[in-house]
Amino acid sequence: MSRLSLLVDLATLLAREVDLDAMLSMACERVAEALQADRATVWLIDAEQGDLVTRVALLPEVPHLRQPAGKGIAGHVARTGEVLQLDDVRDDERWDPSADRLTGYTTRSVLAAPIREDARAPVRGVIQLLNKKQGRFDEEDARYLVALAMQLARALSLTTLRAVNEAGPGLVLRGPFNHVIGRSEAMAAVYERIALAARSDATVLLRGETGTGKGLLARAVHVNSQRQAGPFVTVDCTTLPAQLVESELFGHERGAFTGADRRVPGRVELANGGTLLLDEIGDLPGEMQGKLLRFLQERKFERVGGRQELTTDVRILCATHRNLEAAVEQGTFREDLYYRVRVLEIEIPPLRARGHDEVRSLAEYFAAEHARRHGRRGAVIEPAAMKLILAHGWPGNVRELEHWIESAVVLSPDGIITPAQLPQPRRVHASRGEAAEVSLPLGMSLAEATKGYIEATVLACDGNKTRAAKSLQVGRNTLARALSSGEKGDPES
Repeated sequence: MSRLSLLVDLATLLAREVDLDAMLSMACERVAEALQADRATVWLIDAEQGDLVTRVALLPEVPHLRQPAGKGIAGHVARTGEVLQLDDVRDDERWDPSADRLTGYTTRSVLAAPIREDARAPVRGVIQLLNKKQGRFDEEDARYLVALAMQLARALSLTTLRAVNEAGPGLVLRGPFNHVIGRSEAMAAVYERIALAARSDATVLLRGETGTGKGLLARAVHVNSQRQAGPFVTVDCTTLPAQLVESELFGHERGAFTGADRRVPGRVELANGGTLLLDEIGDLPGEMQGKLLRFLQERKFERVGGRQELTTDVRILCATHRNLEAAVEQGTFREDLYYRVRVLEIEIPPLRARGHDEVRSLAEYFAAEHARRHGRRGAVIEPAAMKLILAHGWPGNVRELEHWIESAVVLSPDGIITPAQLPQPRRVHASRGEAAEVSLPLGMSLAEATKGYIEATVLACDGNKTRAAKSLQVGRNTLARALSSGEKGDPES
């Protein structure tokens, strides 16, 4: 096996929402094979806790290991940046047998190198080879492992396992999937379902508000499944004219309609061997729902204008921000199709439900990402700006937050993000569940107090009366009458 093939394989994964443990475990497996070692382990320095952690190792006995920084062979390499080559660990006082006691494994020889981009860069972790199968680790092995560790550090710099402080050691472990940020309890449940979904071929329905990351998580299902080598094809059901939906999904034959001068395959054919995402399936026209149902049941279809029955091997993912149950009751979405797409359901929580720590982490990540993208040295969010970010309700969720931060990075002349760089019209907004300050002095009539509270709610919703009415649990017409007359209307169901 070529030792260069590992670097090529790593490069192909960097832009994908791959399970980070899986990516680094693959690196361990390949480097162990290339260097004739029995095992390989990647230890990462957790920049927040200051210790070493590995969930990314050929360790069948335990799910992960943690050890204090500076302890053992890996700890010494992490602290000093040295490369260690030991023929018998029992002869070295730095050897710590606690991991062997925990796993039941017996370590004899070790080759360990620091994971960093160059000899002067901060150490991000340690890659460690255990037990050379024949002979001993030699200088050629050491040189290759150092080169590999540098490439691995560069690879990590392109993932979400990234240092907050580029000058300091370690990395921040932001979440299990590359490019998916979030460690809140609400997101932990999502990650668990994503991992379970990736192990099966079941149809998945991802639900959540616009901007919560449904498309990103759908790709995470695909790239961590057995279909990862196949195509990932998306159909946005909101952008297709009703008369073209069938052709877009199933393709058409030459002469099927005016302008059809050649045969065109549909998305279900293009996704053969991979995954098809039906984004915003709740907006699929009613006349297409029956044909989609047949395809989901039988995996059979016909091109528009064709008579030949075709089949395709494709896994279906669906996403929507709509209330499908209400759509079924209203007759705009087929009940049998609803049950067919809802085999495995994953609810994506809105950003406001993920907590301030997650909003802060995402903001800092986007600042670093867009500073890099726009050629800025770095970006730091001032405390006053962060206070405004945390106070916002994020109706546009993660997508809105990223747009805020990218705009601020571009507008910041020195890399310092201040309140002045944040979008002005939406600076002050009460988070859901938090009340904006409203002045209601004694002596006001009930009608005046009601109108004042409604006006404050509309202001907190940035003037969006539809969202304000929803927050107040009244109809929009009721809200409009109350604002115009000062009299309280009856809540609408």
